[in-house]
Amino acid sequence: MSDGAGVVGSLYVHVPFCAHKCEYCAFYSEASSGELITRYVAALLRELEIVAPGLRPETVFFGGGTPSLLNLRQWEQILRAFDRLGLSGASEWTVECNPATLSSDKARLLRDFGVNRVSMGVQSLDERLLDRLGRLHSRGQVFKSFDLLRAAGFANVNVDLMFAIPGQTMAVWQATLDEALALGSEHLSCYEVIYEQDTPLFAQLQAGRFDVDEELACDMYEALIERAAAAGFQQYEVANFARHVPGEPTPAGDPWLPSRACRHNVNYWRGGEYHGLGPSATGYVGGVRTRNWANTPLYCELLEAGRRAVESREELPPLRRAGETAAFGLRMNAGWPFAEFERVTGFDLRREWAASMAACEARGWGVRRPERFHLTRTGLRFADAAAELFLR
Repeated sequence: MSDGAGVVGSLYVHVPFCAHKCEYCAFYSEASSGELITRYVAALLRELEIVAPGLRPETVFFGGGTPSLLNLRQWEQILRAFDRLGLSGASEWTVECNPATLSSDKARLLRDFGVNRVSMGVQSLDERLLDRLGRLHSRGQVFKSFDLLRAAGFANVNVDLMFAIPGQTMAVWQATLDEALALGSEHLSCYEVIYEQDTPLFAQLQAGRFDVDEELACDMYEALIERAAAAGFQQYEVANFARHVPGEPTPAGDPWLPSRACRHNVNYWRGGEYHGLGPSATGYVGGVRTRNWANTPLYCELLEAGRRAVESREELPPLRRAGETAAFGLRMNAGWPFAEFERVTGFDLRREWAASMAACEARGWGVRRPERFHLTRTGLRFADAAAELFLR
């Protein structure tokens, strides 16, 4: 997202601290330490000051890690810095929260400073599976935290769930869906468990402690789509569902998108620009992809010396970048409008990727319409395989 004058409209901030590392997590995060968190906040504010002149946030997303682990004083420092630098007022400002680290005071502080969307990491409402995943919160804390958010004035809440968890039956998954949908959130994100190397869950799989049941995972995904639709959610991306409120504008004015779709993530999938702050965060500005050091002490040290903590910069050749953009965008049910793809990349999807689209159609994965190309319901289930056909 950019206004065309070199000013970037999307900001991602990575908070790399967790009270406890979950069994499945491969994101850069570490156990919290009071002294290091204090140092991190100071470094983050230095980095924010560096990028502020070229930033006018329309969307802000604090992810992690566990951003809600920061205490009230630390959050106030960050939020006041946004005000001081003229970076408040984003139309969508999301903070990820763990139900175990949310309080009414913290929820009110965030809302008072302009945060208007919370993504709550629920994952499961089954106590045994929460323990299996290494989650710290209980099912009771989920309901309590949701009520706290509503009481603080949050009218846009996402609930994160996981399926195909080892030991999760279809009956347990359906019960979790029923309870989660009954909360009445505006957005739902549901991810199949992925076994990433260097995680305890991957090591357990390799050791033969459980098997992956692909057929059950497919059945769970189908149940998700059907139950979410029956509850008034519109699927707009492989793992994401949102409500549409008549009269509310849709992201980028696209009628295929529900109004409560996550605008920040739509910007990613549509190939937009964004700044990434914090350890391990990636950014994409001016055709250059950057990645910060995935090392919190080093991140702090470099910024304390007045330098950006960038480990790598990569300027992608235009065709390769366009291929990546095509692949990411196809994760959305709307697919790619041909005119929009050409506006974003400078390439014609119908010319450079004609064979890719034909291969998708031949497998029953895609549909080519006069104005756009998009994946079918089956194609969305195999979105990663379909995306590989578009990479250059």
